[in-house]
Amino acid sequence: MTTATARLLPRARRFLRRRTRVLLLLAGWSLLESAHTFLGGYGLAKALDQGFLAGHTGVGLAWLGVTALAVVVGGLAGRGVFRGLADLVEPLRDSLIRQVVSRSLTQAVAHPARAADSAVVSRLTNQTEIARDSFAGLVLVARSFVFTAAGAVLGLLSLAPQLLLIVVPPLVAGLLLFLATLRPMAARQRAFLQADEDLSAQFGAVAEGLRDVVACGAQQQTAARAYGLIEEEARAARQLARWAAVRCLALGLAGQLPILLLLVSAPWLLRQGLTPGVVLGALAYLTQSLLPALHTLMNALGSAGTRLVVVLDRLTAGPDSGPGPDPDPESTTVPHPKTTIAPDPESTIAPDPTTPQDPAPLVPVPPGGPGVHLRAVTFAYGPAAQPVLDDLDLTVEPGEHLVVVGPSGIGKSTLTALVAGLLEPGHGEIRVAGRPVRARSGPDPSLLRVLIPQQAYVFSGTLRENLLYLCPDGASTSALEASSDAVGLDPLVRRLGGFDAPLDPGVLSQGERQLIALGRAHLSPAPLVLLDEATCHLDPAAEMRAERAFAERPGTLIVVAHRITSARRADRILVLDGVRATCGTHDELLERSALYRDLAGSWQPDALPAPEAPEAPECAERISAKSRYLS
Repeated sequence: MTTATARLLPRARRFLRRRTRVLLLLAGWSLLESAHTFLGGYGLAKALDQGFLAGHTGVGLAWLGVTALAVVVGGLAGRGVFRGLADLVEPLRDSLIRQVVSRSLTQAVAHPARAADSAVVSRLTNQTEIARDSFAGLVLVARSFVFTAAGAVLGLLSLAPQLLLIVVPPLVAGLLLFLATLRPMAARQRAFLQADEDLSAQFGAVAEGLRDVVACGAQQQTAARAYGLIEEEARAARQLARWAAVRCLALGLAGQLPILLLLVSAPWLLRQGLTPGVVLGALAYLTQSLLPALHTLMNALGSAGTRLVVVLDRLTAGPDSGPGPDPDPESTTVPHPKTTIAPDPESTIAPDPTTPQDPAPLVPVPPGGPGVHLRAVTFAYGPAAQPVLDDLDLTVEPGEHLVVVGPSGIGKSTLTALVAGLLEPGHGEIRVAGRPVRARSGPDPSLLRVLIPQQAYVFSGTLRENLLYLCPDGASTSALEASSDAVGLDPLVRRLGGFDAPLDPGVLSQGERQLIALGRAHLSPAPLVLLDEATCHLDPAAEMRAERAFAERPGTLIVVAHRITSARRADRILVLDGVRATCGTHDELLERSALYRDLAGSWQPDALPAPEAPEAPECAERISAKSRYLS
């Protein structure tokens, strides 16, 4: 505390010198208020000795009237004190806010690559209010104690000087004990504020990078760090409370012992010639003025005073001094704030994507087993909601390319989320490669399937790290080049500066993000790829190239199409129309599905209407006609 106080004192003196008029005004009102303190004990003693005990009731009442008038005058003085206090406190708060904002902007300009200081929120809100309230409280109680003590001491001297011999020793002893607690309490207060800033910064980083945390599978580590910071703040608060208990002992020594000594020594004082009125007046000075003011002062110095010194030290630090040591860049990551959609939480990230390795082999599909098998699957978004999918049966063979089409909100994305295991059906069974899609044992689900949604997920890092995100064993540079060439990512790779170039998601277009996500899925070892309108931001030529790359890739492909032209490249097409599902080839559906003819009409004008035929057995399903939940 010594260093902080020495650094703050010159600033405090300059601040107060610029407001001399306000200080003089406060002193004037406080001096007027002290008259109430003096007359509180002196008038009571005179009323008793010269009035009531002497048989002069009128004199006693007159002295009590003077004392009451002093109370009214003190109330009016208190009103003036609070007006002057506002003129002193509010400029301090405004100055602190300007300093915090200026320092934050200076740091941002001087170090543009450095992550933003999340603790600045705590300084602008919590800490500036602490400084404002603490300063106001200290000014209020300090001037009250000074003028109250002056009035009380003057009153005790006027009544009987020997009274000071009883009051002063315990008062000084309590003050010394209290002063001994100030330095350790300031240290504990500093530790508490540091813990509060660390916790604020951690929560800010987690809120900005929650999707990166999920993407990297770091939920447990992040939660453990947050819990550790919470415990650290609680530990600092408990230590602060222990020293507050010592302060209570000092308050008892300085605030209660003088009263006890006065009462015990009252017979001796009366034998020394003091009158009962003098003893009662001294007791009034202690109980009504001096000790309450002392109690308030010690409370303010012990809590508000230490908080004020610590907070001002942090708020007025130079632009290069932050709230603490810079975080370890290897242990703390500030994620990019513009990531878009949380990835599959069951996906994995390469432990060391910079190490060239051979591509991971595909998970073997059981001989003769289905690629994707849905039996009597029903799903609704809530117990009272209409089913989005109702008693659905669907089989997609290994290596098959299936396209799903239908109106917006009909359940296409819901279907892919169910197959990916992100949603659980209310009824029925879903198997991928012969095993339940949400099986709790067996190989990592990310080795079996990968889902690329419409809003492609790209995180801060290198392009290589983004592409290897779904390759738990890494991949060689040749494999990276092959997948990039296949999906049409090569121009973007060259523009960015290669696979090891840093990637800023905020400067990428939606189409560029989709190309990176497509390259990531193409490189992954999963035998099942689910593309949920994953090419909607690409032009038709780029979309055709990407879909052709996945069609030629080993494994099963399910595509939710946003352009009907994608259906021509598929082995089969599943049409969801809200009444039933129809599955077949392009030519078959032109014959059997009125909805598909409408969808294909813009580029197949000669398609002739035909009566609807029964659905293919392997694709038959029933979907509620009134279900229109946005998938």
